[in-house]
Amino acid sequence: MKQKRDLFLCITCILLALLFSMSEERNAEEAMAARIAPEILRFHVLANSDSTEDQNLKLKVRTMLLNTIYEEMGENASLEETKKYVRSHKDRLEKKAETYMKTLGYDYPAHMELATTYFPTKTYGDMVFPCGNYEAVRVKIGEGKGRNWWCVLYPPLCFVDSSYAVVPDTSKEILRESLDPSDYLKLNKDNTKIHVKLKLAELLLEKKEPTTSQNQ
Repeated sequence: MKQKRDLFLCITCILLALLFSMSEERNAEEAMAARIAPEILRFHVLANSDSTEDQNLKLKVRTMLLNTIYEEMGENASLEETKKYVRSHKDRLEKKAETYMKTLGYDYPAHMELATTYFPTKTYGDMVFPCGNYEAVRVKIGEGKGRNWWCVLYPPLCFVDSSYAVVPDTSKEILRESLDPSDYLKLNKDNTKIHVKLKLAELLLEKKEPTTSQNQ
């Protein structure tokens, strides 16, 4: 009986230590996100549902909107110019998305807005962005109850095919010039620590988010 009790206490202590460590890590990531967020604009697309058709449609709408935005803004648009473009072209982009979906046989509304959203830790090419709150161009398709797709709209880090994701040197230079040197180094995947986490601990620490988990 004593051995079982000691084992239980030992496991409990390990779990508590792990939870504390993970909590500290999460706090550090969110603090870093708060520092770098003013220089970044994310892109967030919510599918109508988790059905295979709606998820495929989400990706098609995503690609169409990203191509339109980058083609019309040009490659050298600043952060403020990107935000201004989205605000001034919001209605037209929504209409274009709706018209595009109708050509594919879907009659969903599209809603676009600039909003602050919580993002999990996400890897883009060889860079890792910490979890935290970021301003984002948020696109809701239909009910917006399906899995998310997200990327970094500024500087350009949106990969429609993650298997060929390579962060452009121009985007890295923008980040290098706008961020604190230590924060920029932490974004590099080679400098990111790899942590082994217990599933139980992840569930206990996971934040409740307004949308379901990502699929890309």
